[in-house]
Amino acid sequence: MTSPALRPEIEVLYRVSVAVHRVFRDAATSPHRADFVAMGADGSPTEQIDRLAESEILRVLDAEGVNWNLQSEEIGSVDRGGTQTLVVDPIDGSHNVFRNLPFSTVSLALGSTDLAGVEVGLVRDLHLGTTYWAARGEGAWRDGRPIRVRPWVARGEVLFVNLGAHASERALRFAQRGRRVRSLGCASLETLAVASGSGDAYFFENTPENRNLRATDIAGAYRILLEAGGGMWDTHGREVGTFPLTVDRRTSVFAWGDRAFADAALDGGLR
Repeated sequence: MTSPALRPEIEVLYRVSVAVHRVFRDAATSPHRADFVAMGADGSPTEQIDRLAESEILRVLDAEGVNWNLQSEEIGSVDRGGTQTLVVDPIDGSHNVFRNLPFSTVSLALGSTDLAGVEVGLVRDLHLGTTYWAARGEGAWRDGRPIRVRPWVARGEVLFVNLGAHASERALRFAQRGRRVRSLGCASLETLAVASGSGDAYFFENTPENRNLRATDIAGAYRILLEAGGGMWDTHGREVGTFPLTVDRRTSVFAWGDRAFADAALDGGLR
């Protein structure tokens, strides 16, 4: 399977991701690194580098001559007069950056209204430089090569599960289903591990609910996962396609590769 000609939108998103990667790299190697990678007033790490990345995104959009609106994690909603919205997590995996762990991305999705309306998604690994992208109906790609979810092999599961002090009891039970469990702390990267066949599922459910994920965390990887043959529900088995592209709502996430595994997990008591 050869890569189709890239849509102009994906080419723009790619250039945006490269610009953010440059900001990230420059901040990480700066002698004033502590000024860039620090705890914000609200307790969120990398707040300043997030804002630097958002400023760079707006600069690139202006230079590209596109009028897409912006929905981003730090700056919120920016009306630029367009009919499409670019949903951005400038640094997904902020706690990892703060701890010098190599699991973070810039996540980009272009669409309208809700997750089902995302037409294209692009996610760039800020440590490896690997780029994943997908457009509706055109498959999913990693650095120009197609990716696909893997078939479920019972008792051979690799599961990505958000663990820690706020993880729900159901998340802990889900982790027990896997032969191996990983927790990277980067929702887009863990979803992409499922999309590319490295894992069978990704499960994120915190308590209270306001500690769950926002659209900015999952929108880019959502389109890539679907085009790779997988699916995404909330942790009760409900479709997340109607989840709005805003930053003021939260959802749990159950991203899966093989529908048979997803059904078996829910029928096993997770519903």
